[in-house]
Amino acid sequence: MVDVGEKPITRRVAVASGIVRMDPATLTLIRDRKIQKGDVLELARIAGVMATKRTSDLIPLCHPLRLDSVHLAFEYLSETEIGVEATVGATDRTGVEMEALSAVAIAGLVIYDMCKSVDRGMTITDIQLEEKSGGKSGHFQRNRRSNDT
Repeated sequence: MVDVGEKPITRRVAVASGIVRMDPATLTLIRDRKIQKGDVLELARIAGVMATKRTSDLIPLCHPLRLDSVHLAFEYLSETEIGVEATVGATDRTGVEMEALSAVAIAGLVIYDMCKSVDRGMTITDIQLEEKSGGKSGHFQRNRRSNDT
């Protein structure tokens, strides 16, 4: 584990995103809250928050952090895609990129798990860091193409 004891405590924020692709009928069931297991996006939101709190248990050598905020958002990108975005903040000695990425990954897995009885062909894709701020390495923001939503 990297020694972060001498690093200054600063405000750290990270934003990660991903996409869950599915059949149009599956997305309609999610939107209409007709999946048998319950409200898919609300359970995915809760699971994403829980994932941020457990990131250091899941990723070797990842520091446990005291998080200040976690926000998950879902967007219907098309008739076959749900976008997942997580924003995580902490005031600490190390960044929260892994926590944001974990939130997106686990939220996507929950969507898959809750809908697999109707659509085993779903994919979870494009999980990536969009932006991070704070710390020695400074600010990072992914360059977005002009046609991105």
